[in-house]
Amino acid sequence: MNLLEFNDNPRIRRAIAQIENPKNIKVLFVCLGNICRSPAAEGLMRQSVIENGTENRWEIDSAGTGNYHIGELPDPRMRAHARRRGLELDHRCRQVSESDFYNFDLIIAMDSSNYANLRRIAPTAESQDKILQMAEFFDSCTNCDHVPDPYYDGADGFELVLDLLTAATRNLRDTVETNSLA
Repeated sequence: MNLLEFNDNPRIRRAIAQIENPKNIKVLFVCLGNICRSPAAEGLMRQSVIENGTENRWEIDSAGTGNYHIGELPDPRMRAHARRRGLELDHRCRQVSESDFYNFDLIIAMDSSNYANLRRIAPTAESQDKILQMAEFFDSCTNCDHVPDPYYDGADGFELVLDLLTAATRNLRDTVETNSLA
């Protein structure tokens, strides 16, 4: 996909239009346990905005819809694969809370199950509009329609997730920065 295709997505446009302060964009990445996909997305997004020189405009965090791993570091396998790419994942796992819907501009779900859970717990219709799926930012050549959970996969699963998220976080960054300053 190119930037125009992301800009033509009405859900993305509606979510970006709600960003309160384009000089302080707050994004939360969400998966089930907050030990693989969402902390990887958080780390890759941080890396992306640093590379772009816009890190002072972003607040980035991650959480899980489940409460299985609260306080733990991300999965050691994800941390090892991320480290090979120069990325340290030191986030402490936490569960999504109702206050996240008030504190973040965008809430990005890694798959349709977490998307549905987020929409169910969103306190208002306006907060539901903040919820997007990471797959909405995939390149058009991607064969996936969600970020697959690598927890039960081998090394290839973790590498695939990192590849998908690297491109998607850059697309997210570019789309938000282009449209929030317009």
